[in-house]
Amino acid sequence: MMAAHSAAGTGQRGSGFRLPRSGRIRKARDIRSLLRDGSRKKTPSLDVFFLSSTGPGNRWGMIVPKHGHSIVDRNRVKRRLREIGRTRVLPRLREQGMALDVLVRARREAYRVGFRTLSDELQSVT
Repeated sequence: MMAAHSAAGTGQRGSGFRLPRSGRIRKARDIRSLLRDGSRKKTPSLDVFFLSSTGPGNRWGMIVPKHGHSIVDRNRVKRRLREIGRTRVLPRLREQGMALDVLVRARREAYRVGFRTLSDELQSVT
């Protein structure tokens, strides 16, 4: 029992599975810039915006409107998109030597499809 408490206090739990802060688009002006100036590709469930990155690497951001769904459903869509970006989209862009900001906006249809469909749609446009 003591080991569980000391491990929890180290602050390292799950740190290898996070998108680094430098890889996130968080500022409203960066989001507005992407929406205004970025190129957009549409899929049945998503709008994906791309713009050359201002920093040294790729960055990922998401907009998940409520669309009349519960917060549980909204968080599920956000978790799915975050994982797809972290494990599939950003690594592929890095391998291709591209430095892009990628902003994904979920459409109503994103609430009705699963992880695989979202992943396939994102990989088809990146």
